[in-house]
Amino acid sequence: MELDFETCRKAATSRDSRFDGVFVTAVKSTKIYCRPSCPAIVPKRENVRFLPTAAAAQREGFRACLRCRPDAAPGSPDWDVRGDVVGRAMRLIADGVVDRGGVPGLAGRLGYTERHLHRMLSAEVGAGPLALARAQRAQTARVLIETTGLGLADIAFAAGFGSVRQFNDTIREIYGRTPSQLRERRTLADTDEGVVTVRLPYRAPLHAEALLTFLGSRAVDGIDGVAADGYHRNLRLPHGPGRVTMDIREGHVAATMRLTDLRDLAPAVARCRRLFDLDADPAAVDAVLGADPALAPMVRKEEGVRVPRATDGFEIAVRAVVGQQISVAAARTVLRKLIAADAGLFPTAEELLALPDEAFSMPEARRRTLRGLAAAVAAGELDLDGGGDRDETVARLKALPGIGDWTAQYTAMRALGDPDAFLPTDLGVLRGAKAAGLPDTPKALAAHAERWRPWRSYAAIRLWRMP
Repeated sequence: MELDFETCRKAATSRDSRFDGVFVTAVKSTKIYCRPSCPAIVPKRENVRFLPTAAAAQREGFRACLRCRPDAAPGSPDWDVRGDVVGRAMRLIADGVVDRGGVPGLAGRLGYTERHLHRMLSAEVGAGPLALARAQRAQTARVLIETTGLGLADIAFAAGFGSVRQFNDTIREIYGRTPSQLRERRTLADTDEGVVTVRLPYRAPLHAEALLTFLGSRAVDGIDGVAADGYHRNLRLPHGPGRVTMDIREGHVAATMRLTDLRDLAPAVARCRRLFDLDADPAAVDAVLGADPALAPMVRKEEGVRVPRATDGFEIAVRAVVGQQISVAAARTVLRKLIAADAGLFPTAEELLALPDEAFSMPEARRRTLRGLAAAVAAGELDLDGGGDRDETVARLKALPGIGDWTAQYTAMRALGDPDAFLPTDLGVLRGAKAAGLPDTPKALAAHAERWRPWRSYAAIRLWRMP
């Protein structure tokens, strides 16, 4: 990936936190890499390099700054919004696919050879899939070392390392400290087994009320909900169920995770970041939407509105089908009956297929649509968790009986994380458009919305919020 030296230098010199996660500053004289916002003395220009990822810096022999924690920065907004192979690969690696299935498993999900995938990632982010997964394992290990009382050997395997020796060597290489020395920095020791509290940083601003109102109005008893201490959510994770409480604070979200298996920490973090859209670049989004005179007042009033995404893509697709042509409140009632047989977890595609007809409190045609959707996911024909090609997935959704453009676009917006999905036929969007003085017919609104690319998903959220 080509990084413009002068632009990066200016961002690092001004300690601009908006660039945290976009690149790292590698100092050749100290062999340390930092966030652009690191408060340390700015190095001389001849001693600095700018690299696209922490993994790229680690691959070239730099170790992480213990002051600014560059490995704990928000994710790059570029990889977050991109729908190409590299963007999909970065999301799958963050979800732990390499740790669970190795590079062959990642390549298989993406439909490329391992060699070609390595070439693409190395060219774009400066490191191959193994190096990227290794950097993530080190970050997971550091969190567990510094926030839990787990034994170091247990942490090694929970973080995904193959041996204690590999764990020790990696931590020493990346952080310049042994695991025992990092443990001396511990500020919190959880007493409950399997409980970990992590800080999930984001780029300010973040409009918390918009995010929590959207999720709270669609919460389903037994699955999720909003309370005084934050948003609560049950999670279906690779090695067992979990639960998270997410409390939005200044500059970060405090996420308290209760995990059946600590190997699920990295995927739980990735899914929570995705759910709250924490890797977004609100300045870039608001600049485009605020340039439209009709949207400018609401952008000025509510900066940093995010798109609530998903921890489970299949769940969002089911919610979209259930919500066809009925109110949000009615959809919640149907969903509560649908999950009644499961203890706090949304059913998988296989479990939904096994449900009796009486579990579906809906018309027969919609029940057939849900079964068709579940069958496609169970057969591997649909990838709704960020690993599939967005355009191809939308086309496959629309090919299923009973799924039209509204359902496919809503699923693309929330399950696939497409920043540019749009729903011009949605009644709420049309009402919001009329209130904002925009065209309020689907065809005219869709034409007007072309100026909002590539952030039409964010425009839809704002229109839904219009009184």
